[in-house]
Amino acid sequence: MERGLIIFLNGTSSSGKSSIAEEMKKQAEIPLHHLSVDQFFLNYEQFIDNTYPDIQPTRELDANAMTDILIDPIGSLYYATIKLFSEMGLNVIVDTVISNDKFFNDFYDVLADYPIMFVGVHCSKEELTRREQSRENRAVGLALSQFDYVYAYEEYDLEVNTEELSSAACAEKILQYMQSDQKYSAFKKINRRD
Repeated sequence: MERGLIIFLNGTSSSGKSSIAEEMKKQAEIPLHHLSVDQFFLNYEQFIDNTYPDIQPTRELDANAMTDILIDPIGSLYYATIKLFSEMGLNVIVDTVISNDKFFNDFYDVLADYPIMFVGVHCSKEELTRREQSRENRAVGLALSQFDYVYAYEEYDLEVNTEELSSAACAEKILQYMQSDQKYSAFKKINRRD
């Protein structure tokens, strides 16, 4: 059995990745599985909130401790789940923000040898700010803090712009590319970041 295709939507927060993924699932003639990193973190937060509703920490942790204890292991579980789905022959839409070298290298180390269609999901800084301001669940400035790192890649298999095209049109463009039997080579050309 062939490994499933990993469709890596690369874009900042608020760039439209989740909306594109949902449209792809609606339009596709083959099963696609949307794995968002938010699902992993939100489910963990809900587990803690529901299981321990009255928990009160007795001391504060700094951000680095939180990353080491919680964020890195959940990220590892996320990447391992993507790998598992691909190994089972399932096609996976990856919806995450790889905003630093460590996150990129963790993803790369687990998945570099897998079939990855690397899709740039673009949006201007002005539009990202507007979207963040119109949503209550987004911190204003988050997308801009990610922008330069996320869009530092020079080559993609395909690029879409969510200001120029609707989510449905972006999804259609990605699905057409998948059906064209093009080779997915952009991610293979990227080197581990040190």
